[in-house]
Amino acid sequence: MAGEAVDDIPESGAVFTFGKSKFADNIPSKFWLKNDTPLEIACGDEHTALLTENGKLFMFGSNNWGQLGLGSKTSVNKPTCVKALKAEKVRLVACGRNHTIVYTSRGHVYTSGGNNEGQLGLGDNEERTAFQLVNFLNTHGPIKMLAAGSNTSAALTESGKLFMWGDNAEGQIGLGKESNVTTPQEVTVGYAVSWVACGYYHSAFVTVDGGLFTFGERDSGKLGLTTDQLSGHRLPQLVRGITQPVIKVACGGGHTVALTEEDVYTFGLGQFGQLGHGTFIFEARLPRALEHFRKGRVQHIMCGENHTAVITDSGLLYTFGDGRHGKLGLGEENFTNQFKPTLCSRFLKYNVKAVTCGGCHMLVLARYRDKSCGEVIMEEDDVTENYLEKSYTELLGDTSTSLTRSLSARVRRRERERSPEQFGSMFHTLPSLTSGHLNPLLVSSQLANRKVHNDIHQHRSTGSNQKERRNAKEGDCPVDNLTDNVSVKDLGDTTDFLNMTHVIKMDPSDKTLTLSPVQKSAEEEDESEVHNETEEEGEEEEEGEEEEEGEKEEGEEEEAESSASEEGEDEEEKEEVESDMDEGEGEEETSQIAEEESREEEQEEENESEKAEEEEEVMESEADEEEEAEEEDENEEEAEEEEEEDDRRKKKKADVGKKSKENLRDKSSDAKAVRSQAKTKLKPTGKGQPAKTSHDSQQFWEDVLPQYLNLK
Repeated sequence: MAGEAVDDIPESGAVFTFGKSKFADNIPSKFWLKNDTPLEIACGDEHTALLTENGKLFMFGSNNWGQLGLGSKTSVNKPTCVKALKAEKVRLVACGRNHTIVYTSRGHVYTSGGNNEGQLGLGDNEERTAFQLVNFLNTHGPIKMLAAGSNTSAALTESGKLFMWGDNAEGQIGLGKESNVTTPQEVTVGYAVSWVACGYYHSAFVTVDGGLFTFGERDSGKLGLTTDQLSGHRLPQLVRGITQPVIKVACGGGHTVALTEEDVYTFGLGQFGQLGHGTFIFEARLPRALEHFRKGRVQHIMCGENHTAVITDSGLLYTFGDGRHGKLGLGEENFTNQFKPTLCSRFLKYNVKAVTCGGCHMLVLARYRDKSCGEVIMEEDDVTENYLEKSYTELLGDTSTSLTRSLSARVRRRERERSPEQFGSMFHTLPSLTSGHLNPLLVSSQLANRKVHNDIHQHRSTGSNQKERRNAKEGDCPVDNLTDNVSVKDLGDTTDFLNMTHVIKMDPSDKTLTLSPVQKSAEEEDESEVHNETEEEGEEEEEGEEEEEGEKEEGEEEEAESSASEEGEDEEEKEEVESDMDEGEGEEETSQIAEEESREEEQEEENESEKAEEEEEVMESEADEEEEAEEEDENEEEAEEEEEEDDRRKKKKADVGKKSKENLRDKSSDAKAVRSQAKTKLKPTGKGQPAKTSHDSQQFWEDVLPQYLNLK
């Protein structure tokens, strides 16, 4: 055996696993047999059986009831051969919820697993961990088909006889009032049976004339019967809603699928999408044909508990319903429910031979396509989500088969929208590399000479933001040719965001490539902002006074304009009214419409002017706030300077007072000294000199003392 590590598979094919299969840690994988070819697969609730061309039986999965038949209850995560049946080649196999049925080339039927309702057909209710022979069926001829449900079993002989046994609590084995049967019992409706299927709590079979009969649990419309037929649900009832002959039927947990030569019909519970009729069909009590497939395309159908699988005549696989655990095979990360048949894209290069669905998993048997497979035909609404980047010829590999597809206009348009070619040369981010050099142009020559409307964000330097905003409002900007030494500017109207953030440059010295961001670094932006702030501070001081005068003038102009506009509007309204009075009745309606339009235009203009005024007021208020803040800062600085000057003046005054007091003291002492000297000089020196009077001395001091003080 081999696993997922090897990409190729042998010509004999491989088994692909999806969902909670217990194989490869429940990761979508595949395996094959070295010396044998897989022939048939069957799934139970959580276990799987594989039958080969050489008659070997391989089992794996859960084994809590002994349903693997390996002699124990140990779960197995790899396909393991059942050695007890090597002596007899196994031809048929079916898996129920917790039991397994096989049919060998010797005409023997063996069962193993849970047996609480007698579903093993051994006449008791004891479970088995190894396959036991069901003696009853040895004498009823060759078996051509086996089926198993939750706790039920069925065997169809080549002669068209149907035998069923196990649980009959809901009438799911079609034996009327019997609660359960531990040995096979024949179920008949008067016609030979060609196909049989067992669901969880209901069953169905097809007669040789194409009639579909259902029985068992009648909830959710899974039986497809009319209201008057539901009372007899414990016995097989003919489904009247399908007029075409039915070929095959499959039963799930709560839904049923029937196949005719032309269509696929589904009915029952559809809350997970297992009916395939879309998101609004949660239940269908009567059969309803699938609209996805063309007539006669579907060849095989299979039901799990809440999901459905379909194989077409081209070997393509479609799944829909419950997507938990990835059991629909649509991708490792796709666990969503599908409400319409969805193509499994990974099998486009394979030819799907068989599919089987369990409770939580799905297995697919597929081989590579060859010449005998014919052409691959897809449906109109098929979407290959995982393979959009590859052509269909690549997906098919080296095969000679051609892929034909009848596409509707809607589907073709959808694929064109997904194709990257729709964007043209603008979508290509980088130029092609040549052996000698790197082409420095990041845009084509056609785009270089064409103006592109600049509706998207462009990277700008902070120093030129205002200019670029004006250019963006005015309209278009040309696309520049770029070289290694020129920074990226105005990349134009493009949805390619890589082209807006980075550019590849080549060093001419060693011809090395570097991927550098177009946007300026944070340090450069900070430096430019600081530089701009210092320049703006210097300019604001000079423009402060001019802005104040400009604001006053603007306010006066706005008042004048508003008054003039109001007067003009009044005059226009008066003129319109006068003209309307003069016109006839036929023109009144048109004039009224014109008036309304003119008024609406005037109102729009007024609104725009008001918005502009509000914006100007906001700008002015912001400027005023900035100026006030600056003035406050200046006033604070001036106040601090004045306080310092006051302190200095006070200190000077104190020093001057001290000096003046000292000078006065010195002057008074000098004056006293002068007076004393003068007195000594005025004393009589001889008898002949007359003595001066007190009046004369007083007059002398009054004249001399001020002059002396001034000299000092």
